[in-house]
Amino acid sequence: MIRGILVLAALAVIAVTAFVLGGQPGRASVEWLGWRIDMTAAAAALAIIIGAFLAVAIWRIALWIVTTPARQAALRAEARRQRGMEALSRGFLAAAAGDGSEARRLAQQAAELVEDAPALVRILAAQAAEAAGDAAAAQSAYAAMLGFPEMRLAGHRGLMQGAIAQGDHEAALRHAKAAYSLARTSRWAWRALLESRLEGGDWAAALELVQGALERKIVSPLSAERARAALLAASAASLETSPNPALRVQALEFALQSAKLDPGFPPGPVIAARLQIADNKAARAVPLIEQAWKARPHPALYLLWRDLKTAETPRARAARLGELAALNPSNRESRFVVAEQALLNREPAAAQAAVDAMDEGQPDARLCGLMARIANAAGHADEARAWMARGVTAQQEPDWTDLDPAGRAFAYAPTDWAKLVSTYAETGELIHPRLERRERVMSELPELPAAYEPGAPFSTPEAILTPAAHDPGPEDDWARAETSTP
Repeated sequence: MIRGILVLAALAVIAVTAFVLGGQPGRASVEWLGWRIDMTAAAAALAIIIGAFLAVAIWRIALWIVTTPARQAALRAEARRQRGMEALSRGFLAAAAGDGSEARRLAQQAAELVEDAPALVRILAAQAAEAAGDAAAAQSAYAAMLGFPEMRLAGHRGLMQGAIAQGDHEAALRHAKAAYSLARTSRWAWRALLESRLEGGDWAAALELVQGALERKIVSPLSAERARAALLAASAASLETSPNPALRVQALEFALQSAKLDPGFPPGPVIAARLQIADNKAARAVPLIEQAWKARPHPALYLLWRDLKTAETPRARAARLGELAALNPSNRESRFVVAEQALLNREPAAAQAAVDAMDEGQPDARLCGLMARIANAAGHADEARAWMARGVTAQQEPDWTDLDPAGRAFAYAPTDWAKLVSTYAETGELIHPRLERRERVMSELPELPAAYEPGAPFSTPEAILTPAAHDPGPEDDWARAETSTP
């Protein structure tokens, strides 16, 4: 369209020029091979323009005729390339769909048609072999990629995945290391190395990898901070029970660093406070527990706070519990502490009010245990037994399962710490390995008389089944606290 407009404009310009020149005086004469042509100047100018146009047109036609073979060859090559790219696309779709035989056929077709994308052809051949279940061919295809700089990273990843499938973890780790050294932003290689360090319990090497990932911007600063806090806590836990005093000092340093990095990760502050208390430095544990309670209350923190002082009256202990609950009053754990404070003060109605404020539908075993203690303190023996019976079949509270029956919180195996580190770094959630394995935990239900007492009021079913709450510590501990003297 544009070319047609330009041609019409050019003809109009020529016509106007001829018209203008036609009214001007002047003659033109041409002699050629004995011929003589006389004309006006305007006619001569018009003849020259037309002649030039015809010459250009003839030249273009001749050039088009001469270049026709090359042009047809280019068209055939483009059509071949289009068929090859279509084969590649369909091959990748077939491999993704798991159709190995079709993917292999299309990979072979693409290899014959496509010459300017060898990397894509090799990757398709490897993926087609994987889809067809031919591990040897897939490994061979990935190994061939190592000879091309632009394909080495993909080759190492394919070889690593193949080694993992075959159970050859050493080879998988070797390829992950090679890929991590090739690309600064290779997250999958970093992740494989990190998981290997976590599985082996090599917390120091894992810390180095996390720091390197932060510098390479593979992970966000928040994820790196959470991972470091969890790894430092794991390092502290591995050294906490060592008979070597120097290692216990190192454990305290790791735990304090963890608590400083992320007070909301309970294992760090708990281990740090526990080590300080064991070293007769309970006063230093106070700010650690307080800061951690503000960030994320946990039953392990409560137990440490409760037992900071053993030679005190129940009323003095109740006052201390009130100080802890006031640091984070709206949290569920704080309401448990308020209920415990009320029980120490022999105020079951206040304890019931604290439980009612939780407004929970289906009580867990811990909540049922606390309701049993409250009912027993109020003299409602039948209601207490009903809550005990209900607590036997109720689900466990996840955080409470972090407590070992021996009394040490977060007494995890290295494999548990590995899962905890990985999950917490990515999501910020605290997992509960003991609950997942259904291991025995500290008793959530108090020890109450099993027989009926004469004259005890019998509670109605509605009162017995009313939701409420439970205690974070064994009943006999509280009984001793109520009878203790300074």
